[in-house]
Amino acid sequence: MTNTGEFNQGHGAEASGLRHLKAVHWNLEAPRLYEEALRRGEAELAQGGALVATTGSHTGRSPKDKYVVRDASTENEIWWENNGAITPAQFAVLHRDFLAHAEGRELFAQDLYGGADPAHRVKARVFTEFAWHSLFIRNLLIRPAREEIAGYVPELTIIDLPSFEADPARHGCRTKTVIAIDFSKKIVLIGGTAYAGEMKKSVFTYLNYILPGAGVMPMHCSANAALDAAGDSALFFGLSGTGKTTLSNDSSRQLIGDDEHGWSPEGIFNFEGGCYAKTIRLSRNAEPEIYATTERFGTVMENVVIDPMTRRPDFDDASRTENTRCAYPLDFIANASATGRAGHPKNIVMLTCDAFGVMPPIAKLTGAEAMYHFISGYTAKVAGTERGLTGPEATFSTCFGAPFMPRHPSTYGNLLRALIAKHDVDCWLVNTGWTGGGVGTGRRMPIRVTRRLLAAALDGSLSKAEFRRDPYFGFAVPVAVPGVEPHILSPVKTWANKAAFAETAERLVGMFRDNFKRFESHVDADVKAAEPATSIAA
Repeated sequence: MTNTGEFNQGHGAEASGLRHLKAVHWNLEAPRLYEEALRRGEAELAQGGALVATTGSHTGRSPKDKYVVRDASTENEIWWENNGAITPAQFAVLHRDFLAHAEGRELFAQDLYGGADPAHRVKARVFTEFAWHSLFIRNLLIRPAREEIAGYVPELTIIDLPSFEADPARHGCRTKTVIAIDFSKKIVLIGGTAYAGEMKKSVFTYLNYILPGAGVMPMHCSANAALDAAGDSALFFGLSGTGKTTLSNDSSRQLIGDDEHGWSPEGIFNFEGGCYAKTIRLSRNAEPEIYATTERFGTVMENVVIDPMTRRPDFDDASRTENTRCAYPLDFIANASATGRAGHPKNIVMLTCDAFGVMPPIAKLTGAEAMYHFISGYTAKVAGTERGLTGPEATFSTCFGAPFMPRHPSTYGNLLRALIAKHDVDCWLVNTGWTGGGVGTGRRMPIRVTRRLLAAALDGSLSKAEFRRDPYFGFAVPVAVPGVEPHILSPVKTWANKAAFAETAERLVGMFRDNFKRFESHVDADVKAAEPATSIAA
């Protein structure tokens, strides 16, 4: 076996069971990984310097193909209603077959950290079959200082082999695609998919499992902080496509991170060292900071169509998928935090992409209402973020990230509610979805409106506004906000057909109530009382 690059020579690939490999390329940086990816035909070079790769049939995550080993240590800890299970024996066979499949191949390895807080981070070693995957995960996780590599011993090992095809009968899975995690052995196996996001979400899933026991709240959220006020941070919860990355990238504030964070007794910290931004219909004018990263050497773009002659990307082209992405190191954003850490938040924003178009652009939540909407996790899945999804689809994804939550939602909900109360945090529900009607009839909420409302929320002025109670959802909605058209704050006024609005709102309220039935026994009475009313007269 040939080893190139720097690594702990006392803890190489053999320690992870990998034998008879042709070579392992350790901790290569962007220039070498570019060379390897281009030489192998894995990727192309875009004008400006970004590396562009395609992911084949998997242009999003495959949540139905994720499995957790069900053993004595996980039996009573995992939320099995939400997580697929395989037996220890099935995982053992799968692991052996992965190792056998790797024999004779060249692999790339990155030694990285998940978590900017040294007290709560995990050392994650990631083996990949593709060079561009190695650059992707190097961009997305936290890169140790060079002097730390010689003594690096991983705590979590990920083996990512897109060319491996699982056998459902042999491995206990559903299809040829498999993402399997053994929390006891601290191993993740990813096969049958080239979608790079599976790697980063596997680290997130692992941290979601281990951190609550340490009193740390793991969160599917972006975060930023005021440039001139220590501790004035804000969290933005939401599923892919709801605006976490876009809205946390605000030139007037410091970016902490765009997707995954922890909240410890000391404050908040990023799990990652990079950003994974959607690029479909990306605009230089509307999102200049993100757009600029697509013109830089070191950025990885997924499934973005580029002109064969000029190599210019066409961000309006969704022929491969709506879920086009770019992955770049956090320091590509000029106002990004160098530490990935900040003080306790003063504001929490829950982003929902309302496909029905009946929710207001912003609402203020009480602690009980915040827990209700956090556990409900109402949004719309956006086309392309999961395999087979072609258009917006209303859904309830508990904790705004059900696919990554191994424990019961009440674990995370109770942690969050306690932290909100302890630190006196203002909570907001923001609709980045539709207004004036649902999908196909209304329009997407103007981003200028969302940004103006968020600015007022984060600077504290919105808390002093006059509020009305929404007749369906019961939460407080501002009556007027400077710089925002008054009618857009009252969704019914944006609909031409008022009767259709009432019917649609009633239907959405019913969906909320039906969804929450499975959580009622796990919450206090005041959280249950935060449920929307069944009729306008209720």
